[in-house]
Amino acid sequence: MQLLPKKNGYKMQSFQTRNLSQELSIELNCYGANEYTKVSFPVKYGIFSRLETCDYIFEFNLNHEIRHAKSKKRTWLHPSEWIKRTMGDDWVYYSTGGYSGVFEALGEYYLPNLTYPTNSLLGGKPFEETEIDDIARNWHEVISQLPDTGMPVEFSQWIQSIQQQSPEKLQKKAQKLFEISGSRVTVMPPDARHVDYNIIPLNISDGCLYKCRFCKVKNKKNFSTRSEQNIQQQIIQLKQLLNKDLINFNALFLGEHDALNAHCDLILTTIQDAFDAFEFQSSYMKKNFLFMFGSVDSFLNAGKIFFKTLNHLPFQTFINLGLESYDQSTLDLLGKPLTQKQVGQAFEKVQIINDTFSNIEITCNFVMDESLPDSHYEALMTLIRESVNRTKPKGCIYLSPLKFGCPSRQVLYDFYKLKSQSRFPTFLYLIQRL
Repeated sequence: MQLLPKKNGYKMQSFQTRNLSQELSIELNCYGANEYTKVSFPVKYGIFSRLETCDYIFEFNLNHEIRHAKSKKRTWLHPSEWIKRTMGDDWVYYSTGGYSGVFEALGEYYLPNLTYPTNSLLGGKPFEETEIDDIARNWHEVISQLPDTGMPVEFSQWIQSIQQQSPEKLQKKAQKLFEISGSRVTVMPPDARHVDYNIIPLNISDGCLYKCRFCKVKNKKNFSTRSEQNIQQQIIQLKQLLNKDLINFNALFLGEHDALNAHCDLILTTIQDAFDAFEFQSSYMKKNFLFMFGSVDSFLNAGKIFFKTLNHLPFQTFINLGLESYDQSTLDLLGKPLTQKQVGQAFEKVQIINDTFSNIEITCNFVMDESLPDSHYEALMTLIRESVNRTKPKGCIYLSPLKFGCPSRQVLYDFYKLKSQSRFPTFLYLIQRL
């Protein structure tokens, strides 16, 4: 056994054993990267523990719940690829996709491959591979067969703890997460990629202002604001649910689909209350991030004082707006109750906010599809190229394919063509749930 330094109250320890029947390596309280970064090699974040056998590598969070897994067998697709389990109990396969191609399309070096239908134009079907399907289904059976004797007590207790976190127990905990919020997060903001989608979901509202015909991810609820009592109860329950692993979080998602439409005082008070309650100032991860969705109306109605106050809060804030199109015929086709003028006004205000406030970035979504009229793309170029005379470092443009489960070379080609001409950082929006 090797005893390593103690940080943040967590003592780093390691243990190895090797005999004829078992090769086992355990590292408790590993210290991964403490700042999210963009690099073309595997990076693990936060404080976690690692278990390695002759065939597998498993990683667990501070609540002893499985977080990452990969096989060491030759049948595993790539040594730098792994699967990640989300808070919502989904498995995600992270593939390299050739690194540069993925980064150009998504702004990240790894491509999340999902087990449910989404709008992705990239990637394959890794969960149809035997080795990947096997580890996603049978990881608990593997660790259940591990010995918990013949080693120091802290390691045997840790093995017993991870064995107790069965798939059934983890699924129940995910369901508890959904119950706290009142529903599952069916779509995360695209900017959540900056924290590898490791967000704490806190709903201050329900529903959205518009019921667009094309939308597949939002519910049919009319927009309504949560009470302060309900929000405080969510905070208490979320803190209990995350428990020891709370130290690994530094990002808050204010839901649901148009949190920006809530009263500005409620938004600002909730952000400060959540910062204090979730102890973000003591997080192992550097910096703090805030994500939320907004609509054209809620964004245009938000005043300068609100953004000025938001800018001074201890977060890097990303607000994602669904503009969808700057072409009236396309807006009508999509069933989005907006005018071209409103979209133009919102895009103009986006530039003002992004140029004025260093800690706020407003990003915009636009749709893509082979069936959309040429006028949609012509109008889009008016905004993302002709409306500014220089390249902008802020204000990402996300292009979202309309169809789910329908990769298209033509749409992908159209994306790269638009990206090459855009004066803004431009990426595909891969819709993911929590």
